Amino acid sequence: MMRSDEASSRRDLMAYDAVAKFFHWLVVVLIAAQFVIGWTMPDIHKDTRPDGLIAWHLGVGATLIAVVVLRIVWRFTHRPTPAALSPVLSVVSHITHGLLYVALVVVPVLGWANASSRGWSVRLLGLLPYPAIAQTGSPTGHAMGDIHGVLAWVLFALIALHVAAALFHRFVLRDRIVQRMLP
Repeated sequence: MMRSDEASSRRDLMAYDAVAKFFHWLVVVLIAAQFVIGWTMPDIHKDTRPDGLIAWHLGVGATLIAVVVLRIVWRFTHRPTPAALSPVLSVVSHITHGLLYVALVVVPVLGWANASSRGWSVRLLGLLPYPAIAQTGSPTGHAMGDIHGVLAWVLFALIALHVAAALFHRFVLRDRIVQRMLP
């Protein structure tokens, strides 16, 4: 017969299903690609064309939007088993995850608005066009590009906090929280 703490530990490890884990790690890969592309692509000016790394940034961003939407839908329809955390860590975890989800939606949507204001096409997998969400030449749409850049750094900070928390759980608290999302 299994002891109750062993059963709880096993339940915590099975908290996220394979689909949730897939979406999590796919978002990690897409975000990593976006940051690398974003840091290495040329600056965008008035007459910049969406070629090369800029086109890649748009394509990965379009994919990221679709995957994050699917991830959010999955998360709301497939709630994981709550982790056994202290009340303080539980609140901090919920706030951090909430901010991550908001940033994962807002940052790419702002980039999409900026691309729309430049008359650039945003396409999922290079095929399915997304509708323009800002008029071509829109000063607001152009400003969204600046906000996109700033909030990308906020997203980066949130990701760093998320990774630091995972390392804290693994090496300081020595609990099994990190294993819940490992493949």
